[in-house]
Amino acid sequence: MKKSILLSACVICISGTAFINAQSKPSEYKIAGKIPVEGEGGYDYIACDESTGRLYVSHSTVTQVVDPKSGKLIGTIPDTKGVHGIALATDLNKGYTSNGKDSSVSVFNLQTLAVLTKVKVTGKNPDAILYDPFTHRIFTFNGHSSNSTVIDANTDKVIGTIKLEGKPEFAVTDGKGKVYVNIEDKSVITMINPQTLKMEQTWPIAPGKEASGLAIDTENHRLFAVCDNKLMIIMDAISGKVVSSLPIGDGPDAASFDPDKKRVYSSNGEGTITVIQEEKGDVFKVIENIPTQKGAKTMTIDIKTHHLFLPVAEDRKKAGSFTIIDVAPVK
Repeated sequence: MKKSILLSACVICISGTAFINAQSKPSEYKIAGKIPVEGEGGYDYIACDESTGRLYVSHSTVTQVVDPKSGKLIGTIPDTKGVHGIALATDLNKGYTSNGKDSSVSVFNLQTLAVLTKVKVTGKNPDAILYDPFTHRIFTFNGHSSNSTVIDANTDKVIGTIKLEGKPEFAVTDGKGKVYVNIEDKSVITMINPQTLKMEQTWPIAPGKEASGLAIDTENHRLFAVCDNKLMIIMDAISGKVVSSLPIGDGPDAASFDPDKKRVYSSNGEGTITVIQEEKGDVFKVIENIPTQKGAKTMTIDIKTHHLFLPVAEDRKKAGSFTIIDVAPVK
């Protein structure tokens, strides 16, 4: 027992020294700016169109479109009550918002921002929304009815409903015939065939619990789920095997993957972004925690510029307190 205690003490000492050294290294990121956004009320997801650099921001009853370079508001998509998410079908020049309060999807032109139509979903409170370019289909994940509404993006007509095993959160596609979604209350990831609209696999994320945000590395077939118990779970997207788990900040709600840098990010409501580096094989390591702002729990990435954008408000009821934090790599 004494040898074990001594060995443990040595390990703790070495680990502690490594942690101190890691924390003393200069950050690879900086807050490049804060973009003020007019209005008040709640906010949720944010999306980036890498082809134009535009940001699409959910904001209470509207969806706002911002140019991050100039900081100017380009336009507003009206009547998106209780908007949660935004999906961009750039190949079809269409955008889609999931409107939680009236259980609908707004369809708009990406170039003009004109609303084209509004689609009623087959469930309650559509939260996350996903465009699958492989099938040209939109999937809404309906939080209050445990199902997914499927819309043909060519016709904007509902073509099916997928019953899920629990409350869905964020979803991703591999672009080759597989869609993955976190089932938060069951602590599992479900794989859906976007062609047949059938659930094909369901995998536990233990030791992770109640995952919300989800990202994917399509090249190496890895899923990254950020969990309520301050863990990121890394899963093989083919076998469903959990290959690693790493510590992240408290209150995570979104994950983003940078395919060039091979880095995955977790935006944490405590006011940090955890940065995890993907190395050779299934070796991953936390390289830093970037300070942001308390409440900045959702995020998107511009994979061209490697900037991260996080919406946050000091006070949801106070006009003028809503901003988008721009986190940039230090050159």
